[in-house]
Amino acid sequence: MDYMKTNAPTTTQTRDIMELCKGTDNVYESVVIIAKRANQIGQDIKTELTNKLKEFATRTDNLEEVFENREQIEISRFYEKLPKPTLIATQEFIDGKIYFRNPAKDKENMY
Repeated sequence: MDYMKTNAPTTTQTRDIMELCKGTDNVYESVVIIAKRANQIGQDIKTELTNKLKEFATRTDNLEEVFENREQIEISRFYEKLPKPTLIATQEFIDGKIYFRNPAKDKENMY
């Protein structure tokens, strides 16, 4: 997923708790869903960044190569400017882009 195209804010914002309860009717369940999605996003970003930085890995680094590797610095800056995974996950939850289910509630509804 291209996380740069998300409409998530880059800074922390105050949220209305009732807005987070819309999908689950329980603020704690909503927070758990957002936290799990944030962990997934964080792992995706970390894997993507690691794969991009592997291209620059060399066995022997001399001092000149370390200071002159501008492409690596630009990639790192790009990922630093991305919104935090929790902000992306919160925005996805509010927009209704996260699929979730609660097996305990599903079991109760069966009876």
